[in-house]
Amino acid sequence: MNTMPRRLLLPGAALFAVVAALVLTGCAGTDGLGHGDSAPSVSVQPHPEAVWPAWAGRTSRAPGAEASTRQPPPRPLRGLKVHAGGLASMDVHAILRADPRTRPLADRGMIDRPGRAGIRPPMFLDLTGDKKPDMLVAADTESGRSILAVYTERGGKVYPILFTSGRSVSVETIGPDLLVRTPCADGGEQAVRFHWDGARMSTVSDIKNYRRSPHPTGTDDRRPGPSGSPADSPSPWGP
Repeated sequence: MNTMPRRLLLPGAALFAVVAALVLTGCAGTDGLGHGDSAPSVSVQPHPEAVWPAWAGRTSRAPGAEASTRQPPPRPLRGLKVHAGGLASMDVHAILRADPRTRPLADRGMIDRPGRAGIRPPMFLDLTGDKKPDMLVAADTESGRSILAVYTERGGKVYPILFTSGRSVSVETIGPDLLVRTPCADGGEQAVRFHWDGARMSTVSDIKNYRRSPHPTGTDDRRPGPSGSPADSPSPWGP
């Protein structure tokens, strides 16, 4: 029975301030407020909350994001059966061993802080909205590369719903979504946001933030970064 630390994300927790600024140009639109109209209420926006706080902010290459489209629904992992205790009662090593993509790291030891190779304590958050905790597992390698895998339970079976990798991976929640950050060699940062689409955690945004160039001609730029299917992604075990 897994006794590692776990945390359940309750509905409405882990709020995130959306990374988009609304600029008012001073020109009123034809659909704006009329004289005497009351302003609409302002809703609270979610802000990021680190899943593994000790690894937060250690965000060189973008994670390989799964493209949910053009892919069949995930199949349950073989040889596993979830009992009354749910995923939180299962051995994380057994789950990693049953998943072909994580099997190479399944027998590594547990770690409780950055800077060591091994498996981070599994975390348990409700990402699928079924009010049952899903399992998030991250493993760090000697090369500095990390993998992140997410599993959900349906009908007593374990389904893999996300697999991504990168260097110095930092994971945050944005409401029910996940934000995976990795630093880039040019000093920027890649941020990939995943959202439950009913079958898996699919990519809803993939943005690279560039820092200002030291050269006089340099300018700030923000543009979507590349994302691809697992077949197009580099091996998570490579350098």
